[in-house]
Amino acid sequence: MKCVICKHAETVSGKTTVTLERDGFTYVVKDVPAQVCPNCGEDYVDEKIAAELLKASEQMIKAGTIVDIRQYLAA
Repeated sequence: MKCVICKHAETVSGKTTVTLERDGFTYVVKDVPAQVCPNCGEDYVDEKIAAELLKASEQMIKAGTIVDIRQYLAA
């Protein structure tokens, strides 16, 4: 897909780090599959993966974990 930020390059398959923060809680997931722009570095995470990460972050908050750093493992 064409990058919607720089509008100059097609994205390529790669990996990114996703950081989600809310109310003092921080959830970091490394090596998340994404489409990455080789020109500006903007990354795009698939909707299904984004939903998984949001669900996991909600569970982390409910458990009272303040900071959680993980490596992405496909479900």
